[in-house]
Amino acid sequence: MSDDGSLDGPIVLGVGWTFSELLVRTAMELAAALEVHLVCAFVDPASYLTEWEPEGKRAALSLEPIVSEETDYPSKQLQLKLESILGQPGETWSFRVLNGDVSKALVRLAESTNASLLVVGADRPGSLAWMDRLLEGSVSVSLMHSQQRPVLIVPGNR
Repeated sequence: MSDDGSLDGPIVLGVGWTFSELLVRTAMELAAALEVHLVCAFVDPASYLTEWEPEGKRAALSLEPIVSEETDYPSKQLQLKLESILGQPGETWSFRVLNGDVSKALVRLAESTNASLLVVGADRPGSLAWMDRLLEGSVSVSLMHSQQRPVLIVPGNR
């Protein structure tokens, strides 16, 4: 946020393996209205922070993950789905794959890009989603409590 209170940093959109078109379009329209860049971010759930590895064995930093074929294929599919909604990445939007805990990784990205706000989907309904929240916690609730940026929660993220 600039000194005059206007939003000038990018919008960070957290996307999972499945996401609603409404979520992406809402973030895109908001970014266009505010004339800011949209950073679509996926946090690989199979990843972990490389800082947890012993110092002598670290091959990369968490924000610079080691690319493997196992994680590269799904993220490419996710990017293609985003491109079908947003067009080619470039001046208006970009795509990042992150490692670590979802809410912490999104906060790190928001801090490193000086994001104006974060956009995420509402928690999914259903017993399996409830079990995930019980074990791992709600990303949207964690984001609201873990940083100072505004968080927009878009309903209908299925």
